[in-house]
Amino acid sequence: MQVILLEAVENLGKLGDTVKVKPGYARNFLLPKGKAMPATKENLKQIEAHRAELERQETEALAMAKARAEELEGREIVVVRKAGDEGKLFGSVGPVDIAEALAKQGAEVERQEIRLPVDSIRQTGEYSIGVHLHAEVETSITLRVVADEGP
Repeated sequence: MQVILLEAVENLGKLGDTVKVKPGYARNFLLPKGKAMPATKENLKQIEAHRAELERQETEALAMAKARAEELEGREIVVVRKAGDEGKLFGSVGPVDIAEALAKQGAEVERQEIRLPVDSIRQTGEYSIGVHLHAEVETSITLRVVADEGP
């Protein structure tokens, strides 16, 4: 299926590109999220007519993502969890926990923007966590998972 990208999409293309994707990917992700539109003659004409406005919006989104990346760069968060003697957690730390810890520090990050090195963290220690803010902007934070020393 041919689609026209309305914004930059990682590993696919940039604004205004006409790309061929699988129908399910277009139908279930790109079209509902407003990231693309079907590549018809009418839509191609419409995109060309509004290209300057779309490029301006994309530039603003990129600038905002870069500003957020500078704010997050080098940030360290600490998550306290109950753990066994060898540092194995009773549970895990996932993207929601990291987003909540960042929110407590005043940095708003969606859980979908957090890229864990593994599915979920189940051991105490220090981890480098990727934060994907835009198709062209990615930064990292440091996560320290420490054992709860409670009663």
